[in-house]
Amino acid sequence: MSPLFVTQSFSMKAQVKETCSACQKTVYPMERLVADKFVFHTSCFCCKHCHAKLSLGSYAALHGEFYCKPHFQQLFKSKGNYDEGFGRKQHKQLWLQKEAQNGTETA
Repeated sequence: MSPLFVTQSFSMKAQVKETCSACQKTVYPMERLVADKFVFHTSCFCCKHCHAKLSLGSYAALHGEFYCKPHFQQLFKSKGNYDEGFGRKQHKQLWLQKEAQNGTETA
C-alpha cells in the first residue's frame, strides 16, 4: 500500500494595499468604505463643502466630488446647472459650439 499524501494549496497572491482617496494612506478592511468606485477610510468620507462625515445613504457625488445632500442641493440641484459650481463650461455652451462648427462645415 502506498502512503497517502495530503497536499495543501496556499494562495500566494500579493496583498494589494488600497489607499484612501482623501488622505492617500493605507486603508485596512475594517475601516474601508467604497463609494462610486473610490475607496475611503470611514472617517475620511466627508462633504467637500462643510466637511461633515458622510455615510453611503447620505451623500451625493458629482465629478468625483462628494457632498452631503443638503449642500449638493444648495450648490447644484436648485440651479439646475451642475457644471456652474465647478467653473466648467455649461453643456449648453458646448452644444452651441458644436452647432456653430457643424454650420461652418456644411456651408
